[in-house]
Amino acid sequence: MKSADQHRSEAPDTVSCMIVTVSDTRTPETDIGGQLIKSLLEESGYRIAGYEIVKDDYEGIRELIHQASSNPDVEAVILTGGTGISPRDTTYEAVSSLLDKQLPGFGEIFRYLSFTEDIGAAAILSRAIAGTSGSTAVFSIPGSKGAVKLAMERIIVPELGHVMREIYKKE
Repeated sequence: MKSADQHRSEAPDTVSCMIVTVSDTRTPETDIGGQLIKSLLEESGYRIAGYEIVKDDYEGIRELIHQASSNPDVEAVILTGGTGISPRDTTYEAVSSLLDKQLPGFGEIFRYLSFTEDIGAAAILSRAIAGTSGSTAVFSIPGSKGAVKLAMERIIVPELGHVMREIYKKE
């Protein structure tokens, strides 16, 4: 058995996830990305520990991530939105300021997949990022439905248990 396959076999069966949509305009009824994250997580056997919509505000985003990572019922936080380069986009800065360890491969693979399968060179505008804040996994992805679907189906859903196995590893 390959090492990654062995690690996946040792991963927890479920992970308790907090979904955060960063938007100045979305409501629970219009939040297609957040609802897609919820349905893809539930279909894969992951638990939903909470769901919030927060304004694209640096301090508000940081506070919500800090609260989630301090909550023993939340093992992973998945944020969608606010990852671009417009003046209002502050999610990347807020998330990166709280990460103890970054997972640079997450953003690299997300941009590669976006480039090759979806949007071409416009992938350079994405500032998707992931890492750990304490023992909480944090993933931040763009807010478009296509970006959410790509990140969730190709990266987060298949590897979330493996990520948590590594975070909880005692060795």
